[in-house]
Amino acid sequence: MIKILKHSAFIFFSLTFFSYAEIVEKVLVKGNSRISSETINVYGEIEINKDYTSFEINKILKNLYDTEFFEDIKISLDNKVLNIEVKEYASINSIKLVGEKSSSIAEKILEKLQLQEKSSFIESKLVDDINTIKKMYASIGFNFATVESKIQNFDQNRINLSYVLDKGKKTKIAKINFIGDKKIKSKRLRDVIASEEDRFWKFLSRNTSLSSSNIELDKRLLVNYYKSLGYYDVRVLSNNAEISQKEYTNLTYTINAGVRFRVKKISTNVSDVLDKKTFKPLVDSYAKIIGKYYSPFKVTKLLDEVEALIEENDLQFVEHSVNEILEGDFLEIQINIYEGKKLLVEQVNILGNTITDESVIRGELLLDEGDPFSTIKLDRSVAKLKSRNIFNEVKTEIVEGENKDNKIINITIEEKPTGEISAGAGVGTTGGSFAFNITESNWLGRGISLSTNVDVSAESFEGGIDVGNPNYDNTGNALNYFVKNTKNDKSDSGYKNNIYSAGVGVGFEQYKDIYLSPKLVFSYDDLTVEDTASESMKKQKGTFTDLSFDYGISLDKRDRVFAPTAGYSSRFFQSFPIITDSAYIKNEYGLSSYRALSKDMIGSFKLNMSAINGLNDKDVRLSKRLYMSSNRLRGFKNGGVGPKDGLDYVGGNYSYTSNFELSLPNLLPESTKTDISTFLDFGNLWGVDYDDDIANSSKIRSSIGSAVSWTSPIGPMVFIFSQNISKESTDATEAFSFRLGTTF
Repeated sequence: MIKILKHSAFIFFSLTFFSYAEIVEKVLVKGNSRISSETINVYGEIEINKDYTSFEINKILKNLYDTEFFEDIKISLDNKVLNIEVKEYASINSIKLVGEKSSSIAEKILEKLQLQEKSSFIESKLVDDINTIKKMYASIGFNFATVESKIQNFDQNRINLSYVLDKGKKTKIAKINFIGDKKIKSKRLRDVIASEEDRFWKFLSRNTSLSSSNIELDKRLLVNYYKSLGYYDVRVLSNNAEISQKEYTNLTYTINAGVRFRVKKISTNVSDVLDKKTFKPLVDSYAKIIGKYYSPFKVTKLLDEVEALIEENDLQFVEHSVNEILEGDFLEIQINIYEGKKLLVEQVNILGNTITDESVIRGELLLDEGDPFSTIKLDRSVAKLKSRNIFNEVKTEIVEGENKDNKIINITIEEKPTGEISAGAGVGTTGGSFAFNITESNWLGRGISLSTNVDVSAESFEGGIDVGNPNYDNTGNALNYFVKNTKNDKSDSGYKNNIYSAGVGVGFEQYKDIYLSPKLVFSYDDLTVEDTASESMKKQKGTFTDLSFDYGISLDKRDRVFAPTAGYSSRFFQSFPIITDSAYIKNEYGLSSYRALSKDMIGSFKLNMSAINGLNDKDVRLSKRLYMSSNRLRGFKNGGVGPKDGLDYVGGNYSYTSNFELSLPNLLPESTKTDISTFLDFGNLWGVDYDDDIANSSKIRSSIGSAVSWTSPIGPMVFIFSQNISKESTDATEAFSFRLGTTF
């Protein structure tokens, strides 16, 4: 009863309150010093000689508060005079960050703050900004940063605002744990995520610090990896252990993999206004997926085929969507194709880019001003921008244009650091090596990748610079060029050679999934010999120059690039000279095929065949001849197979290898941090064109063995145990080898 009376009283008061009205003939403003009375009238939308109700006066009050110029406002209407009394917020004269030495970090922090110079000082925003600064530091590993604000008051209600910052030390990751129903070994999952456990050899890595942005990235990578294996309902959570006094933490991911789904059925629901025969070719692609484990990458490829059919048939304003229906351990995919609204792109705005040139971003867009608007093409444009790996985040906003049939697209990007320094070291029974690499993925903000590298071993040195533009002149084609120097000092064999080379090439998709990569390569080869060298070797001494045309054709049908479980990749390469002192032609073909035999066994087959032949009765020079790598023919020393000239292995004109491998990722308990694989290798290297007296050495070599990959306390180690089945008497064998090394 009391509630009813209160409600009735409120209705009566409201009706009485809002029925009151009075004409405003004059406006009197008090308390303002920085904001003029005329400006207050404009922002308040106040009109003289207008009849104002209490509701409209409240609207004036709201308008003035929305300006964020005033801390307090009082309004009254008395005898046709509108009295406005205001209390202004203090104005921020300057904002400084004290304690941050990096100008780039300071600039990014200032950009994210709500309080800006010349704006009003609002204490609630100050609290939010302090939390923003802490979160930004946490995103780069400083999880215990302290932020203190200091205010210096001046006359005319002005202040200087300073943030005193103490980042502290970065929180390092002592250990990464994966718990729950994860179904996959932690060792493999550590390879999937970006975060890394802190180790002494990873002193250059930025991923060993606890970072909120890396944690979110890890979760996305884990979800994508599990879904690619068919775990459609995977759930990934993260929680951090308590920080120790040594500022180390354990990072734990809780994973519920759930059920592994197979695709039961795929259907196409085509709108009646479209010709269903247009999309009939999809049926053949469906047959290849039905019965297999679900993967979002497979669905994406299907949608790419839908897009190709739409473009081939010049269909405008056609959209598509996907429904995925779960039935027990199976999943049904429904692809809906329909005619969308006839909308046009009025304008595309690029926001947030302070380093990257706008042309780089627009060059990846599939939509331009004046084009038919398509959410599909917009989504694909965002995916292309993200794939450049130079942005932290890409967001889109769609707003109405001048009329309801036009759309304005706002694309906001968040840039990220794109430079990286890495180094690697390796040691084995065949010797040691050291590598150093510096890369920049967005050089000068033009989307160009720049890489310099140095690789040193006991008998060789290799260094070079590579530059690549993945979207040259907005053509969608890649442009690459390089310079390189290789030195080999074979003192035991009595010769040295020094090779300089440079090249320029392009890469483009000629047909669906078929890529071409032609290039021109210039090289200069200086071979010097000593008295201890063989007579045949002495005949090859001198300097040689080449200008060759190289090209590659590749086809990649793997289910994914990292740890593939199905599909294949195939590549053909050919090189022949345009101008040369010693003409030759080189051909190479490679095939890699993968198949999951069970959830605990993954089989792979790799084939490589190469041939290099002299032209115009010329012999192939020593530096151009083929040599057998111990990575392709295990159980034999690197370069220790094939024809010999005296005591020296001189390579061959032809090579062949085939590898059968069975990976057993779950053979040993997870606590061992060890993966096992078995292999059967075949290979041959033969042919000596420069001397008929040298044995051809044409015999199939073979070996069988196992590879053990162990994450040891001092770094990842790979042990290879092998037994030769067949070999030539002159071959140098290696029954055991190991490699210790990492990238940090």
